[in-house]
Amino acid sequence: MPASRLRTAFVAACLALSAAPLGACGDKPVAGPRAPAVATSAADAGGMAALTAAAKKEGSLNAIALPRDWANYGALIDGFEKKYGIKVTVENPEGTSQDEINALKERRDGGRAPDVIDVGGSFAQSAARQGLLAPYRVAAFDQIPEDQKDPDARWYNNYGGYMSIGCDAKRVKTCPSTFADLRKPEYKGQVALNGDPTKSGSAFAGVYAAALANGGSFDNIQPGIDFFAELRKNGNFIPVASSPATIETGRTPISIDWDFLNLGYADAFREKGADVDWRTAIPFDGSFAEYYANGVNKDAPHPAAARLWQEWVFSPEGQNLRLGAYARPVLMDAMEKDGTLDKTAAEKLPTVEGTPTFPTEGQTAKARETVNRGWDEAVSG
Repeated sequence: MPASRLRTAFVAACLALSAAPLGACGDKPVAGPRAPAVATSAADAGGMAALTAAAKKEGSLNAIALPRDWANYGALIDGFEKKYGIKVTVENPEGTSQDEINALKERRDGGRAPDVIDVGGSFAQSAARQGLLAPYRVAAFDQIPEDQKDPDARWYNNYGGYMSIGCDAKRVKTCPSTFADLRKPEYKGQVALNGDPTKSGSAFAGVYAAALANGGSFDNIQPGIDFFAELRKNGNFIPVASSPATIETGRTPISIDWDFLNLGYADAFREKGADVDWRTAIPFDGSFAEYYANGVNKDAPHPAAARLWQEWVFSPEGQNLRLGAYARPVLMDAMEKDGTLDKTAAEKLPTVEGTPTFPTEGQTAKARETVNRGWDEAVSG
């Protein structure tokens, strides 16, 4: 056979073999789909259809510390169950971010561990450093701002808000609007946080905001601890974790909490006809914004469902459900550009001034160490 025809036949053979599962003519073998437990994206698992089929086969998703009235988790859970036929079980709905991290570490065997977590940013960073989270890039990963995600995709922020002051105008004559106001004697026995800042992401953010209002910075949270120690000493601050129940009964008529929670509580009280006139103010003297992060348990009992859940909460539908409960979705700017944002819901968000800035991972870790070391002695002791 002439050399030219030999070369032609060789090339034709290579082209014919190129579609085969194994490579030919020096090519490397073509990789197939990976098991959901090690898949780092839906494409890595064989595509969304394959990931969805695997998740439906598992049939369950373990979650923890997701109250139905927190950032619209009730609607998100119901929507996921309806769309995919996968049962979501939520353990300890009123738990803290620290409870979630503890569950990851303590329940690696037996199928009882959470598949996914939703925690304050500093807790997500800590979980990643401890090797508790699996790398997984959701379809919208590249659209998430760089400062709102782990470059290794072990966690990424999903929704957030501004620290605010909620107040029951039926029990408080003049509602406070700044951290400075909270020092006034008229608020004796009325000021609360949403939990213990050594365990709760929202309470930790409240201390950070108080620090900014009192001469502190992202590098110095101590003034925030000192502020609450002062309020505790003068009787204004009470160590009661605020919640809709404590608000309705009058135990915590003033609550420092996320704006999306305080605004959502106001709607809920009106709908049920509760004897509460809940109002929300975003303090200008301690403006602090933060996001909550999602992640997949490295040892998730239901690895496919865990990854499908991530795709759900980062989808336009999932992000708009957040927005419907006043939580600012991390993909808000991207969705506004591509036309998928719920503009009606977006217009209901409270007006804030300026562009929010966020502490770095190092600054947050340092602040958390300071709070963990000094909070109990300064405020609870």
